[in-house]
Amino acid sequence: MLTGKQKRFLRSKAHHLKPIFQVGKGGVNDNLIQQVNEALEKRELIKVSVLQNCLEDKDSIAADIVEGTNAHLVQVIGNTIVLYKESEEHKEIQLP
Repeated sequence: MLTGKQKRFLRSKAHHLKPIFQVGKGGVNDNLIQQVNEALEKRELIKVSVLQNCLEDKDSIAADIVEGTNAHLVQVIGNTIVLYKESEEHKEIQLP
């Protein structure tokens, strides 16, 4: 579980990132979970964009992705979800 200080730190790091995944009307599936998991291993911190045509609620999408990848939810703002997962091999971010 991330502390408030760690979440603030990660939000500041994620501010300049662009979303690398989009969730549309297909919703969250196993393929998306696997790709997000691989991206988290490489980058540790990513953004996921929820498109307007998505039928599910963005909070439930965030919960599904977090559950599938064992990542930490940093923030849901607008239609953007920020996720963090400590990398096994490519550790770059040092949490305060």
